[in-house]
Amino acid sequence: MIGLVHFLTVAAIIFAIGLYGVLSKRTIVGILMSIELMLNAVNINLIAFSRFITPEVLTGQIFAIFTITVAAAEVAVGMAMIFRVYYDRNTVHAARLDEMRW
Repeated sequence: MIGLVHFLTVAAIIFAIGLYGVLSKRTIVGILMSIELMLNAVNINLIAFSRFITPEVLTGQIFAIFTITVAAAEVAVGMAMIFRVYYDRNTVHAARLDEMRW
């Protein structure tokens, strides 16, 4: 039987992969995708805790839906920023975008 520890282990692995991606990727798109992995790991934890600790209350699922909504908004804003940066500078490499003011 799959228990809470199994879900937490999978979520920790996914979060670690996402953290590695954020720290190692050079392009903004890769960093954005890694952040999405980290948010999905959080969603797995929320739903697993809700399922195993308080199965009669749906707080974990509601928080997961909220997190998915925030992630969708983050992707929309992030992609708009990436398109704007690419339009202005012809690159999406994070190392070349060290200035906040253009």
